[in-house]
Amino acid sequence: MQTSYQAIIPAPFGALGVRMVSGRLTGLEFLPVGAPLRKPMDEAMAKVCRQLSEYLIDPSASLDIPLQLHGTSFQQRVWQALQAIPCGTTQTYSELAMRVGSGARAVANACGANPVALVIPCHRVVAKHGLGGFMQGRVSESLLIKEWLLRHERRVETSA
Repeated sequence: MQTSYQAIIPAPFGALGVRMVSGRLTGLEFLPVGAPLRKPMDEAMAKVCRQLSEYLIDPSASLDIPLQLHGTSFQQRVWQALQAIPCGTTQTYSELAMRVGSGARAVANACGANPVALVIPCHRVVAKHGLGGFMQGRVSESLLIKEWLLRHERRVETSA
């Protein structure tokens, strides 16, 4: 239902649907190739879209985006911990679980509930032996998107 996005911007893997309320990002969804683009409705939205577009070109670009997220206290704790994982690096679900005092499966579920992937980089969390999941499989190409994001961010490590 693309009418619920205030903007839809192009991405190398398709498009990003952007939702905001009162100047704060509330949702970011991965859309398929060919999704109709929609220009930002106001300056706050345009600023967010510019930052997202800059990140998609240069993974070291700053994502200083005001958020309005709804989640349990545990989800909020995991989402905060995700923001501490540096660009170009990964952490396993079990490593993140130890940091937040929980189990790997609970952390994976909180990652999957993240409404603003990219801004809160849940793609940086991987399984001990492989990629793990991404976005709870809501998008058919979710693992391809996760692979793209991780390759994109590794450019930061190699260019440093």
